[in-house]
Parts: sequence; C-alpha cells; structure tokens
Amino acid sequence: MCVRLWSSVLMTRVFVYGTLKKGQPNNYRMFDSNNGKAEYLGSAFTIQKYPLVITTEYNIPFLLNIPGQGHRVHGEIYKVDDQMLKFLDDFESVPTMYQRTVVQLEVKEWVGKMEGEETLSPGSITEMFVYTTMTYQPDWPLLPCYESYDSEGDHGLKYNYKE
Repeated sequence: MCVRLWSSVLMTRVFVYGTLKKGQPNNYRMFDSNNGKAEYLGSAFTIQKYPLVITTEYNIPFLLNIPGQGHRVHGEIYKVDDQMLKFLDDFESVPTMYQRTVVQLEVKEWVGKMEGEETLSPGSITEMFVYTTMTYQPDWPLLPCYESYDSEGDHGLKYNYKE
C-alpha cells in the first residue's frame, strides 16, 4: 500500500477494475466531492492472474480472491483521500461483499505528476488496495473470466443499477 500527502490529507492508492473505471456506470462517483477526493494516476494490470467474473441479477463484476486462476486483470489506479476510501468501502459493502486487499500491479500508463510524489513508469511494479471477494457462490469460479471489464462489452451482461 502506498500512502501520500495531498493538500495535508492522507491519500491512498486504489486499483479499480469494474464499474468505477473511466467510461463505466459508476465512474462519476469517483469525482463526486460529497464522496471525497480522487485523482486518476494511470492504468495497470495485476501481476498474478485472478478470476474477474460478472454475476448476480445486477451483472456486477467481481474479482475473486483466487490468485493464479483467470487472467491478469486490467484496471485503473486512483489516489483517494480518507473520505473517498470510506465511501468506497461502503459502496463495495466491505467486509460482507468485498474485502479491501493488497495486490501487486504492473503499471501500463502513469499520468500522476504531483510534486514530491513517486512517479512510476510503464513496467514498474507497485502494490495497492483492490476490492476482491472471498465471499462468493460455489459456482462463481466456474463462470467465464475476463481480462478487462466493460459494462457494454460483447459478453452481453450489461450492468444493472441497484435501486
């Protein structure tokens, strides 16, 4: 986990792979100031393979905490303040639905350029938080796995908003 200072506020890096990514249905939540602060830093993929599956009546993407199965998962890196981290924990239903765990990533693109902050180049290895789940139905590991999530993907499993 990497923690940085930003405007005298403690910041944490998180890796998102599903509906919170750019162009996905919940990305706007990352930039709602009522939720806290978030800044896009770049893109990366997991060092280890994980099963990224889409399931439930809402077609939610889940990263199953089963290292070594599935694919190297592609996603985005954000720097978030404590308020946004708390919002994300609530949004992801930690600890019942998801658990915040640390994962190793290989950087694909890095755009973060804050003064005094570590700059990572493509190919760099880093660690940060990701929302995975160990709480899943027995058949979920048998579902099709994806490298990258897109709600409009050719999998035909469009994300359904919860009320």
